[in-house]
Amino acid sequence: MSTKQTQVIEKNSLSIRQPIIDVDVHEMLPHHHDLAPYLEQPWKRWLTECGWNGTRQLPYVQHLPGGVEKMDAKPGDGRPAGSDYKLMKEQLLDKYDVEHAILTGLFYPSTMKAQYEFATALASAYNDWQIENWLDKDSRFKGSIHVAAQDPHSAAREIDRLASHPQMVQVLLPIASFSYGDPFYHPIFEAVERNGLLIAMHQSTHTTTALDNGYPRFFIDWHTLLPQAFMSQVVSLITNGVFEKFPSLKVIMLEGGFVWLPALMWRLDYNYKSLRQEVPWVKRMPSEYIKEHFHFATQPIEDADPKEMKQVIEMIGNEKTLLFATDYPHWDFDSPTRSLPTTLSKELKRKILFENAKEVYGL
Repeated sequence: MSTKQTQVIEKNSLSIRQPIIDVDVHEMLPHHHDLAPYLEQPWKRWLTECGWNGTRQLPYVQHLPGGVEKMDAKPGDGRPAGSDYKLMKEQLLDKYDVEHAILTGLFYPSTMKAQYEFATALASAYNDWQIENWLDKDSRFKGSIHVAAQDPHSAAREIDRLASHPQMVQVLLPIASFSYGDPFYHPIFEAVERNGLLIAMHQSTHTTTALDNGYPRFFIDWHTLLPQAFMSQVVSLITNGVFEKFPSLKVIMLEGGFVWLPALMWRLDYNYKSLRQEVPWVKRMPSEYIKEHFHFATQPIEDADPKEMKQVIEMIGNEKTLLFATDYPHWDFDSPTRSLPTTLSKELKRKILFENAKEVYGL
């Protein structure tokens, strides 16, 4: 389809305006040296003089023209897509009537394998940079508190430091090779709950699959198998009794899809009936915890038959479960006007595009 044809379709789709809450928007740090003004010594010197080159990238070449970025989202001055507020405002906020955009970044100190004190300092610096360069520019932005989950008690202090900011709505935990249900991470959930925030979990370059030590031979394999990691976190949180210990906790799962959810609920319920004696702190059927405590972003929404996609959503059993996301400014951007199945009712579309996120985030 040509660019002109796409523009016509989207223009016609927007004839009746629908407010949007986009729960996964990546504001991008132009360069990790931009965090230096927000760091104290010795961490500032580590950043500027000691050769630290940022968090590790995926071990794959991306064969798309813009790599993982939308070509039209690149500012044109060498900065990455998603680093220019005016361009994001034009291409996303204003174009689609986005009432709120939940910023999720792409800088995750929790994935660092060593020097956890440095990771804690970087997380704090990133949060301050996010506030000054994004949240202060537009009230439509809502922020994610980034933490270094390797040190849960320091992470809890960072949550307490920023939770009162009126635009901070959640704590972001990147999905990597550790299970967040482990009691080691519970101080983070305790801080989230006492501050009335949410947890968001997002894939990262450290998200691994069950094959070949985590990274299959091809990017298409890795990207297809990402739901494995999301399933693992859902099961980990439930079987470790996180929601009995923190009964008001809500978890948003970002960029892992959702069509796999009914099968996971069925399988976990089935095993719980036989093996519940192993986890006596789990008091209810696992599917009940999923419906009450989890929300899933739609992006990347699978290109399934619209009738079958409607059936999947019905099998989840809760119309409040899905939240809309574009994943701006990445290559698999989902347009608010074109990505949801045509078989969904106007009421359900409105819930997914707006009402569900409005309720869960208290906006």
